[in-house]
Amino acid sequence: MKSAGVVNLYKQLGETPRERLERLRVQKPQYATEVLSYAGRLDPMAEGVLLCLVGPENKRRDEYLELSKEYVLDILFGFSTDSYDILGKVRQAAEPEGLSLKEVRMGLNQFRGTLSQEYPPFSSKTVEGKSLWSWARSGAIEAMMLPQRTVTIHQIDLEKGYKIKEPQLLAYIEDSIDRVQGDFRQEEVMRLWKQKLFADGTREYPCVSVRVSCSSGSYMRSIANRLGESLGVPALALHILRTKVGEHTAEKALK
Repeated sequence: MKSAGVVNLYKQLGETPRERLERLRVQKPQYATEVLSYAGRLDPMAEGVLLCLVGPENKRRDEYLELSKEYVLDILFGFSTDSYDILGKVRQAAEPEGLSLKEVRMGLNQFRGTLSQEYPPFSSKTVEGKSLWSWARSGAIEAMMLPQRTVTIHQIDLEKGYKIKEPQLLAYIEDSIDRVQGDFRQEEVMRLWKQKLFADGTREYPCVSVRVSCSSGSYMRSIANRLGESLGVPALALHILRTKVGEHTAEKALK
């Protein structure tokens, strides 16, 4: 699906979708007075393709929301958080000893095909008139059943495994969180990370890169968290890159 009323944007790490739209108005003054919206949210800790709908194209928003997506998901083993990514409070920390790529590859098999996926606690899904993230921040979400939706994972493949040293991991988390504006509990989240990771530490943590082709509405954070649960190892989304939405690719997106 291509249209003159769609701008393929690259949302940077740390930006919100709304901030990216406002940056477009600065980059391209012809959009300064246009009605703009985005089709398909990206979390602050995710980057990549964000479709911007311009003017009358907003009436076709539902069509764009249903476009398939492709991602490269980096998963960190050893920690889990309440947001399922690094912009969350650490819930569990454990040394992932003996975890093999064969186990990870086998664990990914559970996500292939059509499945029910829980929404992450920190997401924009509305329940009883409030977003899940509002329930989560108030602490009330612990007594709730997280809603689910049916998604289809067309393909999910382990591309590589690697290890990240403790000082580099801490520096990456700190730099990523520093990029985020607004109230995302950054100070408290970073304080907890600094209790678990040390700038002069010597530990290494295993990570994997996974390529995913999926239907609209699939949460990469939920895949990372659920994979860790099934393997008995805390896990989270270290980095999410959306490489494609429909025919729109990250390589051709406006940075």
